[in-house]
Amino acid sequence: MIVKDSDFVFTPPPQLSWARRVLIKPCAGYPLPYPVTTSARLLKKIIDGIREVSNADIIIAEGTASGESIYPVYKSLGYDFHHVLMLDIRDSIFIEVENPLLQFYAVESFWVPNVVLRSDFLISVSPFKVCGNSARFSVANLLSLLPVSKYQGRKSGGWDTLYNLGIEKVLADLYFTLPFDLGIIEASQKLFYTHDDPTKGHAEDYGRILIGEPHETDLEASQMAVVDSEHVRLITEGRVHLEDQVGS
Repeated sequence: MIVKDSDFVFTPPPQLSWARRVLIKPCAGYPLPYPVTTSARLLKKIIDGIREVSNADIIIAEGTASGESIYPVYKSLGYDFHHVLMLDIRDSIFIEVENPLLQFYAVESFWVPNVVLRSDFLISVSPFKVCGNSARFSVANLLSLLPVSKYQGRKSGGWDTLYNLGIEKVLADLYFTLPFDLGIIEASQKLFYTHDDPTKGHAEDYGRILIGEPHETDLEASQMAVVDSEHVRLITEGRVHLEDQVGS
């Protein structure tokens, strides 16, 4: 679904009203405002919408590529919400979770924070960002839930070992291993950049919010951006394979 950003009111799907714990994953790895990161304004609308139907615990969780504390970044972005737990992913206990795809693309299992596994409803909230010819929307936003300490390789910080495996394939595997219920893309502006550095991109006004199942929302946003993201295509193929697995 696509709506005008000025008209957006978050109406939670019915299953969210049954949740006892809701986790929101923003894009907040940089101390820079929207469109590089998810705006506090949109997060507040989502939180207000949840509160209309549920008294569930709400958690905002994110981590930095450097492995340093996320809390100064939260503060710089104005993430200050009433009765919301702000969590640094690095403080989580991580559990190894197997990829449900029998024929995985790059990664057989991921180390996943227990707070994600113990939450009843998962929401990815990302800006509309395009890096070269690849979408950086709802699914790509999940990468920073993974522990830098386990994936940094020889470098200090980052997910170097996953990039060496082919990040597009990794993102496709991550979608199936870490299934989120909802993807929200903040497309008030479209941000385009190269060399994996969104701080040096250029933005175009668009004035929209996209919301829906994460892959389907990312696919629609990719078509709007006229990009052919490999991980989005791989997810399309993987969903067919997974249905065949279940049916066999």
